[in-house]
Amino acid sequence: MYIVAIEVKDKRFDLPDGVGSDATHTNPQYAYAVCCLKTETSVTGVGLAFTLGVGTDLVCRAIEYLSASLKGREIEELMSDFGTVYRKMVDSPSFRWLGPHKGVVHLALAAVVNACYDLWAKSKRVPLWKLLLDLTPEQLVNTLDLSYLEEVLSREQALTILTEHQATRNLRTNVLETGYKGYDTSVGWFNFSDEKIIENTQKAINQGFTALKLKVGSNDPARDIRRATLIRKAAGEKATIMLDANQKWTVPEAQNTCSMLGDINPFWIEEPTHPDDVIGHQTIARTIAPFKVATGEHIPNKVIFKNFFQAKAMDFCQVDAVRVGGVSEFLTISLLSKSMGIPVVPHVGDMGQIHQHLVLFNHIGMDHEHLFLEHIPHLKQHFVNPAEIIDAYYQVPQVAGSSSDLKE
Repeated sequence: MYIVAIEVKDKRFDLPDGVGSDATHTNPQYAYAVCCLKTETSVTGVGLAFTLGVGTDLVCRAIEYLSASLKGREIEELMSDFGTVYRKMVDSPSFRWLGPHKGVVHLALAAVVNACYDLWAKSKRVPLWKLLLDLTPEQLVNTLDLSYLEEVLSREQALTILTEHQATRNLRTNVLETGYKGYDTSVGWFNFSDEKIIENTQKAINQGFTALKLKVGSNDPARDIRRATLIRKAAGEKATIMLDANQKWTVPEAQNTCSMLGDINPFWIEEPTHPDDVIGHQTIARTIAPFKVATGEHIPNKVIFKNFFQAKAMDFCQVDAVRVGGVSEFLTISLLSKSMGIPVVPHVGDMGQIHQHLVLFNHIGMDHEHLFLEHIPHLKQHFVNPAEIIDAYYQVPQVAGSSSDLKE
């Protein structure tokens, strides 16, 4: 199956009032820069990078540049040594200068890489999670670029992780029967009224969700404390409540506010300060312990994740395959996380479409803990094969590919 043409699409979606809002992104427009790898057949590989509206066109232009070398390639041959192909794309001198490995160019890389994996799975007529599980450890590692990680994750160590856990997969395949547990982010968007978050919380509990997330980061900490108390009361003491500041606080603000929010017993505090501030996160993590820090939504690449892990600056890794360099870098970071004892709970800029596949592989293939996967339903109607949630569990996808196809 050969790639004969490449099409790029700029897809933007307006949201209902208040939906998607947080302390930093107050009026978002959800959007995707989409890479479509056309073949000589009716099959097209579709890859997404998540953006927030304005600027999506810049990512689309970068996709055109990065994907040009894929034209004429046969998908099986391409993916047999995709780690090498990936590194050539990511380290192309003129594009590397624009990052390196971050920003517009790296978002474009995510779309290109995700399209390659989607096409590969479609060419084999299997869902992405099954494609990944069917690969040998050597075949999977051949799709990864482990450069700059060698002192903590060599090729041999990556192979060992995958090989050792291959022998015990049968202990974890029950997730294919139960589905993967979800948590509800949509209950507590920042611009929702107090009444709305109480209503949403009760609705989510009735739908079977036992884990919920509230957006915090108000200019007045008293607002955050009041709303966190409301959601805890509405959900009950047994519910798992996460709090997300979306990078709003300085380190001292995070330390002070988190100490007051501790009364509701949060499962984690997410993105408490600037996403590049490794030592700031380390300081916050030490201050608020035993409460946990989750971050990774805006960490752009494996090297910075490595630094966070080394500094013990996060307790939960929220790597996102439509933010880092696609499925390849997501799997690399998941291996790194496993080797350093950090659970992976992805952020879902893709609305959970791709990540529902990736968490199944992480759990079965690497023995990452089955915690839960973020659920955001607001673009469901735009996908050809939307993620299906029943009783708060992601149902296992059965359609070939990565569930990334968008309706015209």
